[in-house]
Amino acid sequence: MTEAVPHYRVAVIGSGFAGIGMAVRLRQAGLRDFVILERADGIGGTWRDNSYPGAACDVPSHLYSFSFALNPNWSRSFSPQPEIWDYMKRVAGEHGVDQHVRYDSDVKAARWEPDRNRWRIETSSGTVTAQFLVSGAGPLADPTYPDIKGLGTFEGKLFHSAEWDHDHDLTGRKVAVIGTGASAIQFVPKIQPQVGRLTLFQRTAPWVMFRHDRDITRAESWLYRNIPGAQQIARKSIYWGRESYIFGFAKNPKLLGIVERLGRANINRSVKDPELRRKLTPTFRAGCKRILMSNDYYPALAKPNVDVVTEGIVEVRPDSVVTRDSSGRETEHEVDTIILGTGFQVTDPPIAHRLFNPEGRSLAEHWGSDVQAFRGTTVNGFPNAFVLAGPNTGLGHTSQVFMIEAQIRYTMEALKFACKNRIDRLEPRPEAQRAYTEMVHKSMRGTVWVTGGCDSWYLNEEGRNTTLWPTFTWNFALRTRWFDPHNYDLRRIRSARKNKEAVPA
Repeated sequence: MTEAVPHYRVAVIGSGFAGIGMAVRLRQAGLRDFVILERADGIGGTWRDNSYPGAACDVPSHLYSFSFALNPNWSRSFSPQPEIWDYMKRVAGEHGVDQHVRYDSDVKAARWEPDRNRWRIETSSGTVTAQFLVSGAGPLADPTYPDIKGLGTFEGKLFHSAEWDHDHDLTGRKVAVIGTGASAIQFVPKIQPQVGRLTLFQRTAPWVMFRHDRDITRAESWLYRNIPGAQQIARKSIYWGRESYIFGFAKNPKLLGIVERLGRANINRSVKDPELRRKLTPTFRAGCKRILMSNDYYPALAKPNVDVVTEGIVEVRPDSVVTRDSSGRETEHEVDTIILGTGFQVTDPPIAHRLFNPEGRSLAEHWGSDVQAFRGTTVNGFPNAFVLAGPNTGLGHTSQVFMIEAQIRYTMEALKFACKNRIDRLEPRPEAQRAYTEMVHKSMRGTVWVTGGCDSWYLNEEGRNTTLWPTFTWNFALRTRWFDPHNYDLRRIRSARKNKEAVPA
């Protein structure tokens, strides 16, 4: 006898901030018939996986959290990774989310079955089906490994910062760090005192600002716990302060000259060697790449056991990294450990290769290099599917959780509309998606993200920014506040039996 395939009204991929937030809102709406498909053995997404030394958030704690679950007990103004992960687990537990999680269930393929009007989802733990599919597999889910000649021949220890090998003792090691992004500037200062020699291979110098981090006092925590609205005031003040960055990023990039002066002052404060200062000074407009924050990155690079190498890497050998300067001269750097701080697969997310439309084409094939989604959430050609943290919903200045919550609200409004109006299939119209995408890219013109003179992970192969939202986040929140059925092709339920597939309001 063939075993029955479990069926759910909603299947959610991933249990990071997007998955947890979606699950909470589903439960609050009265829906219990949903599943969260999690590839690991615990929840937390990127905050579970990225446990490298010094891992922390670069958005203030009060803002980098759910609006419905403020935490009065943050220890610092910028939370460390273990604290954020604990927060996520606590929220999931308090809201009953964890009872819906199916662990060790890596999604291999999700296919729309038009004859059954449902998604068939094949996972490493078995197959499930669902009427609606919500992808919460964020852009920072899968690390990027650089295409460097000979990388696979290295005989020492090699790992990515997102997959930190805590069993590998770095004491006295000759360590190569490749990459100078948000992760590297956090772990480099932590490992520098421990290693024998640290060689940092820098392709592009980032803008790094002084981070005003501090302990949150007992008095503040008491205030947040006992005075209604106190933490909301703190949260809103941080939010509007962060929103003001858009005036420089998107409205008048000349204002970023102030930021650049602060960045240079941060270098000069910690680095006395003129040649090292030159290497560490960016040559592009601040904000073109994500502005980073650290108080100990530059001091660590000025230590005598650290070398900053700006020549391009030409190959990796069994026990060394080889670079070549502009004159063609090669230098071999002996190392026994390589740590990759080379970021994530943002513009080509692996989950897009695993979602298939009725014609059998993957979402990645459907998109090509022109990644787009209506409201950053739904995609023409993929019925009953929602993509959280989708195209042009990323941020370079404030909390991604804010955008995720806006998308969750839009998704819930769509599901409620479907229930109320007996709709069993919805899909954005192609003309609506085109118009929305054109609006986004028109708004992107003139912003620092496309005019700042850098090659960032925000851009696709054609140089188009398919990653970031181009203006104020409150603007996105307004656009996703209500479901807009006139922009969708809808199919009504044909029988009372099929109404069982609806989602309660």
